[in-house]
Amino acid sequence: MNRLIYPLLAVSLTALSSCAPEAPRATGKEERLIAKIHDSGFAAAHDTYNGMGAASNGKIYYVLSSAEHDVAARMFSYDPASGKIDSLGDLDQACGQAGSKAIVQGKSHVNFVESDGKLYFASHIGFYSIIDGMEKPGIPPPGFTPYPGGHFLSFDIASGKFEDLGIAPDREGIISMTMDTRRGRLYGITWPKGYFLRLDLAKKDLRNLGLVSEQGEDGRGPTYRTLCRSLAVNPDDGSVYYTTGEGVIMRYRLASDSLEPVRGDDLKKDYFGLYDPTSAGHMGYNWRQVVWHEPDKAVYGVHGNSGYLFRFVPQDERVEVLERLTSLPSKRSGMFDQFSYGYLGFALGPDGHTLHYLTGGPVYREGRRVSGKSSTAKGESKGEENLHLVTYDIPAARYTDHGPIFFEGGGKPTYVNSIAVGKDGAVYALSRVSEGEHARTDLISIPGPFNAGRR
Repeated sequence: MNRLIYPLLAVSLTALSSCAPEAPRATGKEERLIAKIHDSGFAAAHDTYNGMGAASNGKIYYVLSSAEHDVAARMFSYDPASGKIDSLGDLDQACGQAGSKAIVQGKSHVNFVESDGKLYFASHIGFYSIIDGMEKPGIPPPGFTPYPGGHFLSFDIASGKFEDLGIAPDREGIISMTMDTRRGRLYGITWPKGYFLRLDLAKKDLRNLGLVSEQGEDGRGPTYRTLCRSLAVNPDDGSVYYTTGEGVIMRYRLASDSLEPVRGDDLKKDYFGLYDPTSAGHMGYNWRQVVWHEPDKAVYGVHGNSGYLFRFVPQDERVEVLERLTSLPSKRSGMFDQFSYGYLGFALGPDGHTLHYLTGGPVYREGRRVSGKSSTAKGESKGEENLHLVTYDIPAARYTDHGPIFFEGGGKPTYVNSIAVGKDGAVYALSRVSEGEHARTDLISIPGPFNAGRR
């Protein structure tokens, strides 16, 4: 049974108020944002985590995942100028395993990173089996072989060609990835065991530096640890940072090609809650999503279930809790996010100083919060909530909840764990879209921009 112990916050509220601006209070009826659905023509598309990017050519690139053993994930591009969607190919073809009768490359669980005209990303398994109440790599149906492992990949924007750059060991998928674009290096964490991989593109040298946290999500009892879903690179010295379920911030050191803990601070903060890192169903003290902010040489991130924004300054080895980045309804209710893993839709906008966050908000009817929350093996919530867009201006330390998001023809986005912000400030995400009794995942857009400028 998954165990999550909720925090007692009263003792520390005064301390936090001294370092974070007061949250704005909502007055009157909430403004609504209207999202447009873009039909990619992939009826089998399932929930996608990350799998997006806004490229320098103005297009939005994204991967729609598949939960089937024999239907591979597909990559698309959307051109905001023309409104045209192009299908760029499936990930089995990109990895060279089309027609192999192996479990397909069903996901990309990472965001695209652009460098020298190419988009870099990685593939992951999308077909699972529930074993002892936990999600595991899918047991192959008759006639199929096990999942062969996730691949590091590139996509040439000009030519439209994929390149297979290397495969993860032990049939592991790649659940987290980042790139040091200055040095031409890819870094990743695999699933379910959790190996740390680094790939030197110039040397074509892929190295496995070992397990990042016990046996990762393949462990049981004391060897189980939820794996970090986001990596951050310090471009100045090539260090790479990730976390463990206990809240330890880990660093990859370029000079020694090795991993070590950061000694000065960690993410085990009272405000984030109290967690048992050996239990499933939450991210523990891992950060959920992070970005590098060059002006102040810092990592900005959000903690999963609590939704707190923090800043980690590598030079000082210091973590500062800044603001609760959840929606205003969540702040008023005092509740944690209903999706207990927290949300991945967190990114810097094109202005370089406005953080954009897609997060949940409880639904109120006749003055009461709609309840009915329950969790699945992945921690997904079945409680009713609205998707909200929240922004945070870093220099001004200004939080804004722009309100709940609804579709043009009714309904609302659900299961959103992705974000890309276009050059014009429009926000893109991948959401479940209902069509009668059937639901698929597809691209949605919300007209922007949402940075009101510095005041």
